[in-house]
Order: sequence, then structure tokens, then C-alpha cells
Amino acid sequence: MDTPVAFFIFNRPDTTARVFSQIARAAPSQLFLIADGPRQDRPTDADQCAATRRVVERIDWPCRVRTNFAPGNMGCTRRMATGISWVFEQVDEAIILEDDCLPDPTFFRFCGDLLARYRHEPRVMQIGGFTIPLDRRTKAFSYYFSRFATNWGWATWRRAWQHYDLGVKEWPALRDTSWLLDIVEHPSIVASWVRMLDLAHRHELGTWDYQWVFACWRQRGLSIQPTVSMITNLGFGDRATHTRSTCHDPRADVTAAPMPFPLRHPERFAESPTADRMYKRYVMLPSASDQGFITRMYKKWWEFKGAHPSFRSWKTFSHRLREKARLSL
Repeated sequence: MDTPVAFFIFNRPDTTARVFSQIARAAPSQLFLIADGPRQDRPTDADQCAATRRVVERIDWPCRVRTNFAPGNMGCTRRMATGISWVFEQVDEAIILEDDCLPDPTFFRFCGDLLARYRHEPRVMQIGGFTIPLDRRTKAFSYYFSRFATNWGWATWRRAWQHYDLGVKEWPALRDTSWLLDIVEHPSIVASWVRMLDLAHRHELGTWDYQWVFACWRQRGLSIQPTVSMITNLGFGDRATHTRSTCHDPRADVTAAPMPFPLRHPERFAESPTADRMYKRYVMLPSASDQGFITRMYKKWWEFKGAHPSFRSWKTFSHRLREKARLSL
């Protein structure tokens, strides 16, 4: 396979080995390995990071390998942002995988074909490999165009990534306008994104992908989303960075499936309103509601944690509240 692959790893040798086996099966001719370093306050990190890096030493196909291994911990935000920028200093396009995004083998061909097809189309900002469950109306073609980008296995071009800004410096000028509402079309989602973009602008947000979606929106860009999900996210659970919620995430139930070829291309170069409405209902609205719930309940716990022993543990308190909410449905 000629399309370069960038693989981001950290401290999970088990999931890394599963994802790397699929990369090896695709046998890319160029491979970028980007690793974060151990955290000083986590005694097991040094051994786990070392074990993870040993996994990706097993390269038995013709391949040019370039590594960018951090000696110390940079954190998810800086490691992902700087790592992707480093990749695009050297190549014009790439497939990007993290250590918990397990691809179906057809994912690589899907990305490679569409990277070539839309290479010179500036409105297409990225190609996603993960999708939510869709109904029959959205499955007439192999993929659709969306204003919402998913980054659990994806691909993009240098021409698109050049618009990325970790500090979203344009955000303050847009914050009090209708710009965000015009895109997401729902006040609860607006409120959630305002919180996230405020944090990003202050460099206090512990992730990198809200800033990427912001860059796509600023370019009025489209994301290609498959109608068959080719990615299984292995990261849900106690060791996850951003998917540890005690409230069940329905995306955890999505498993990878093969994409049929040849691809059936959409007849119109325009976003799919039906699929985007489903994405907002399935992903963005529950996320916005969950963030509001957590914020309110954390404040309540902080106010009353001294009044009763059961309130001293945020984990116990939030779990009880969520169980109560489930039983009342």
C-alpha cells in the first residue's frame, strides 16, 4: 500500500498489538510511529510505554519507518497535535490511527481511494472510518458528506491540516455571534461547544480534536463519512483517557465491518441533512446533556460532600445518581 500511515501509541501494548496487526496486514510503504512518554506520577507507565514501543518494532515488510518518540509525557493534546503536524512536514497525505482504533482491512483501501479522488477538492477536509448506525435512507452510497468529523481512524491532507490551530485564536471573535448555532442548529449543542472552545482557547482542554472540528467548520469543510463503520473503538473502559464515563456510550457497541468495493460514490457533492440529523441525535445531543449533567452534579457534590459520608467519593455519588436516572426512564 502506497498511502502513508501514522500510528499513535502510548502505554497499552495489548490494544496496540491488535491495531498494529492490521497495519502490518495492509503493509504500508511508509509508516510514521508517534509515541507519548511515561507520566512521572504513574509508576507503571515506564514499563508499559516501553512494552508498547517494542510491539511496533516487529516490521517484516518493505517499509520506510520514521519515529517520533517523546522521552517524557506530553499529554494527549500536545502529542496528537504535534505528531500530526510532524507527519505533514514530510508527506502530503496520510491515514491516522490511534492505538485503540481497530480497523477492518478495507479501511485502508477506502482511505487511499478517497484521498486520491478528493486530493484537490478544498472543501473535503478529512475522510472518516467510523460511523454511527444509519437507516436505509443514508445507505444508497458507500459514503456521505457531513459537516461533522469523526476521528476514530481517519485520513487527511497537508492542505487541510494547515488550518489547524491548537489555541483556536479565531474563536473569541465568533463566540457571541450566530456562527456556531448556524452550524450545529441546537442550543444545547452550542452551549456544550462554547464550553469546550473556551477551554481550548485558554489551552486548558485535554484533547486535540475539538480544535480540528473547529478548523473544518472555519473552512466550511466537509467530512467524508462511510455508511459502513470500519472501526471498532477498543478504548472504552477504566484505562481510557476520554471514554471512561459510567454512563453507557452507544458508540461502544459499534463494531467494524468490511466496506464493499467498488465504492458507490454520492451523486451530489453536498452534506447529507438526514445523516447529520442522526449524528446530532445519536452523538452530539447525548454528549451535551451528559456534560451538563456532570457539571451540575459535581457542583452539588462539592456543596454537600461534608454532610454525609457517601458524598465524599465523587465516583460513588455520580454512580448512584446515574443509576437513579436509569431507573426513572
